[in-house]
Amino acid sequence: MTSVWWVRRDIRLADNGALASAAADGPVVPLFVWEDNLLAGAGDHRRAFLFDALNSLDDSVGRALIYRNGPAVQAVPEFCRLVGADTVHITEDFAPWGRARDAEVERSLAAVGVRLVRADTPYVIAPGTVRKDDGTPLKVFTPFYKRWLTHDWASFPDSKAGFADHRDLCVGSRRKEGWQAVAPQPASETAAWQRFDEWSSRAMDSYKDERNNPAIDGTSMMSPYLKFGIVHPRQLLSRLDASPGAEHFRSEIAWREFYADVLFHQPRTVWQNLQTKMDSIAVDTDDAAQERFAVFCRGETGYPIVDAGIRQMLTTGWMHNRVRMIVASFLVKDLHLPWQWGARFFMEHLVDGDIASNNHGWQWTAGTGTDAAPYFRVFNPTSQGEKFDPTGDYVRRFVPELAEVDTKHIHDPSGLGLLAPPAYPAPMVDHAAERNEALLRYKKVSGQ
Repeated sequence: MTSVWWVRRDIRLADNGALASAAADGPVVPLFVWEDNLLAGAGDHRRAFLFDALNSLDDSVGRALIYRNGPAVQAVPEFCRLVGADTVHITEDFAPWGRARDAEVERSLAAVGVRLVRADTPYVIAPGTVRKDDGTPLKVFTPFYKRWLTHDWASFPDSKAGFADHRDLCVGSRRKEGWQAVAPQPASETAAWQRFDEWSSRAMDSYKDERNNPAIDGTSMMSPYLKFGIVHPRQLLSRLDASPGAEHFRSEIAWREFYADVLFHQPRTVWQNLQTKMDSIAVDTDDAAQERFAVFCRGETGYPIVDAGIRQMLTTGWMHNRVRMIVASFLVKDLHLPWQWGARFFMEHLVDGDIASNNHGWQWTAGTGTDAAPYFRVFNPTSQGEKFDPTGDYVRRFVPELAEVDTKHIHDPSGLGLLAPPAYPAPMVDHAAERNEALLRYKKVSGQ
C-alpha cells in the first residue's frame, strides 16, 4: 500500500522516524501542505529558508515531493484518496496550534478509513515525558535537565524508502509568488552538517567561554536547522563527548526541550504570563508606547548593542543569543512595553523562530516565566556591550554609523559630546531613570 509522509518539521532523510514508518508500509509519497498559519507572521528570511529546505529535500527524493494547498484538514484526506493511501505518517507537533490541527486532521482521516501515525518527535524526549516521581511536570530547568539526561533515546536507521511519483498531483510551487528573498544560509542537510563539523572542530572546546561574544563565530548556528528538522537534536547529541564545551552544548539542547515541555503542559503561556502574579504589572501600550516600539524595531534606540542586534536580525534573519537577552531586557525594562510585542517581532524576522523557545525566552527576561530572571535584574545595555563586545567589532559590523568610533566610546558614543557621529541617534531613554521606573513597577506587584 502507498503511504503518505506528511512533511512538517522533519525536512530531512536521515534519522527520520516518520519516513522510516511510512517506508515500512510500502511506497512513500512525500507531501507538504501550504497552510496560511504556517507562514503567518513569518518574514522573508524564514520563508526563503523554508523554501530552500523544501527544494533541497525535493532534490533528495528525486523531485517526488508533492505540494498541496491547505487547510490540511481538507488537503490531507483528499490527497490520500487520490493516491490510494491508507496511512499518513508524521513527526508529531507539540505546539498548541499544531496539536489542534493534527487532532482535526486525524478525525477527518478516520472518517475516510485512513490512519494517522505519529511516528517521531522533533525533540530527543517528547514533551510531557520528563516528570517528577509523582507524575507532575518539572517547573525548573536544572531538575528537568537531570531527569532528561536519564531518559533513553535511539536514532532511526536511514530509510531505504522508494518514492512514488505523483508529480501530476502537485498544486502550488516551491516559492510562492512575490516571495523572492534569499535564504540567509544554505538550507540543506549537507550544508547543516558541513557547518556543524567545521564549527565543532574549531570552537566546541571554547564554546562555554566564547558563546557570549557576538563578534566572533562562536555558536553553532544549528537553530534554523533544528527549527525545520533539517537536523534532529538526537543527531547532535550523538556527536557530543564529555568535554566541558560539549556538556554546555548539551544543556543548550535541553533548554530547547524544557521550553517545549513547559508549553506542552501550559499552552496558554504561548502569549500569557506563566507567572500569573505578573499579570498586574504596569506596561505601556498607548500611542507614545507604539512610537517607542517603532523606533526600537528600526534599531535606532541610541544604545549600540541593542541597535546592532536588531539590525543583525533585520538583515540576516538571526540574532546572537546573548544579544537577544539584552534586546529583550531593553524593550521590557527600559521601554516598559509588553514582552508579547517583542516576541511577535522576533517571530516575524528570525529564521529560527520557534514559538516555545522564543516566547519562553522572552518570558525569562521579562521575569514572567519559568526559571525567570528576577524582574529587578535589569540589563544595562552599555555595560553589557562593553562586557560581551569588548572590541566593539559586533557593533561596527551592524551599525555602520559607528564604524569609525574608538573602542572606548563605541558602546556610549553620546559620551563624545559634540564629536558624536551625527548620523547616530542619541539614547532614546535614560537607562538609569528607566531602571528605577521598572523597579517601582515591580515593587507594586511584589509588595516589597
